[in-house]
Amino acid sequence: MKRCWTLLLLCVLALPGARAGEASPLAADPALEARVMAVSSELRCLVCQNQTIADSHAGLAIDLREQVRQRLARGESEAQVIAFMTQRYGDFVLYRPPVQPSTWLLWFGPALLLFAALAALLLHLARRRTLADAAFEPDPTDDFLEPRR
Repeated sequence: MKRCWTLLLLCVLALPGARAGEASPLAADPALEARVMAVSSELRCLVCQNQTIADSHAGLAIDLREQVRQRLARGESEAQVIAFMTQRYGDFVLYRPPVQPSTWLLWFGPALLLFAALAALLLHLARRRTLADAAFEPDPTDDFLEPRR
């Protein structure tokens, strides 16, 4: 029992030091950190694939943010950093890849799938409309609707 009270006392004494604080920016210059986050929000996390490297906590995203920070600190422009990342990792690293022949499927594929699904549905409904009533099985609930004699 004494051991429990001692443990409880240690936990209570440790609570004031366990406060959460606001994370400080990694760059000493807030303007540089703002530029890092602006460029990072344009680059896709190669691990997560549905997040930018600004939003991701993956190790690779942290490394890529650090590369962006170093390049911007050396005086490169945002466009130069994005061009470097695109050259190194391809258009896939861009969160909004450009519309070009190699990305047409990415940009227009969802619309094509939607139109194909709608066309298949309309074709199915048109064929079903031409079928006679005898082509369909009766509903099993029809037996329950008719009164017994």
